[in-house]
Amino acid sequence: MARSRKLKQPPLRIRLKKNDLVEVIAGKEQGKTGKILRVIRESNKVLLEKINLIKRHTRPSPTTGQGGIVEKEGPIHVSKVKLVCPKCATATRFGLGQTGEGKKVRICLKCKELIDG
Repeated sequence: MARSRKLKQPPLRIRLKKNDLVEVIAGKEQGKTGKILRVIRESNKVLLEKINLIKRHTRPSPTTGQGGIVEKEGPIHVSKVKLVCPKCATATRFGLGQTGEGKKVRICLKCKELIDG
């Protein structure tokens, strides 16, 4: 009996960073906005503040103290989030451009404004 194996996808080129404001565009959390806490590049996922909360049952131990049910953020795939432009305040696609000094910056494709200062 042959087992079907889920193939692991290679890491994408994720252009999102920690502390970016993003909007969820698909799934049960659709329409919510949150700040990126962590980018997990190996699995193409991000952790968002107060979004996709999951419950974990923990047992008491000397390090954690009292056990119980702990809520924490679960990862969301990067294809389900979109960066929010600080100027036009909407979830937009963005491109890469260069400043006069040759530094790479992200540019909002709607209002053509710089996203990172």
